[in-house]
Amino acid sequence: MSTIDVRGLSRNFGGLKAVDEISFQVNEGEIFGFLGPNGAGKTTTINMLCTLLKPTSGSATVNGYDVVRQRSQVRRGIGLVFQDPTLDEYLSAEQNLRFHAYAYKIPRESQEKRISELLELVDLADRRKSKVHVFSGGMKRRLEIARGLLHNPRVLFLDEPTLGLDPQTRRHIWDYVLSLRQQSNLTILMTTHYMDEAENCDRISIIDRGRLIALDTPDKLKDAVGGDVVTLKAENNEKALLELKEKYQLSPVLENGNITFSIPQGEKFLPRLIGTFQTPLLSIGVRRPTLDDVFLRLTGRAVREEEGGLKEMMKTMMKMHQGRGR
Repeated sequence: MSTIDVRGLSRNFGGLKAVDEISFQVNEGEIFGFLGPNGAGKTTTINMLCTLLKPTSGSATVNGYDVVRQRSQVRRGIGLVFQDPTLDEYLSAEQNLRFHAYAYKIPRESQEKRISELLELVDLADRRKSKVHVFSGGMKRRLEIARGLLHNPRVLFLDEPTLGLDPQTRRHIWDYVLSLRQQSNLTILMTTHYMDEAENCDRISIIDRGRLIALDTPDKLKDAVGGDVVTLKAENNEKALLELKEKYQLSPVLENGNITFSIPQGEKFLPRLIGTFQTPLLSIGVRRPTLDDVFLRLTGRAVREEEGGLKEMMKTMMKMHQGRGR
């Protein structure tokens, strides 16, 4: 059975269908990416899976529990790290974790060991007494990940986990996330608009206007664009165009003095082309299509940052675990 199983899930807001009958499964221990332009339905979907929002129709289970009928069981088995900061900056790192432990009813006798383990994991053990307002952005993000893992969830939801961080800090955060998956077989569902970050996913689903329009591994999604992109310049470009069409059955285009074409496994084709091409070449190069290419090809738009509201949702979630929310 899949750790997350979504079947025909929809959510309407008045006359707007924010999520339109999407279906997908996430396997245990998988890092599953959920990508889409702003307003595509990513956060609405995550909120339904986290029981923060009731579906209009369809069904979903997380860890085998129904997100509508068994909300308490779902909440106990998931960790949440949303893009908006939700830490209390005037409490220490340790105090933030203790508050979370209280909200999730973690037994007092096991709190100390678990807090110490996680602060060690995210390299914040020496800052456990420091107030969070003096932390860097990367330190705060690491603490939020530790907090999301405090109650030993089987599934971790990461909504834009490295938004606004510098590339080096983003890489460090991902080192922690990947090590977590390796150590505990943690299932991770994440959103991101950093395409290099999405390369860490085992599989990626792309959602646009509330509908799921693609789902596969990063490599297979890129292959679907049409293969690798080869760019060359010849002494006689017109002659080279004709040779590429007739000898190799390609569909090259000439633009700005360069000839480009797509072909599967371009790195293997390039040596054969160089060895047999009759028209003298001045330059040649090959690159893999990127997830940006995939995204633009499928949606016609670039990925943009999701807009706010998640801080309030996290506060609502904390209240629910204290018995004050719905």
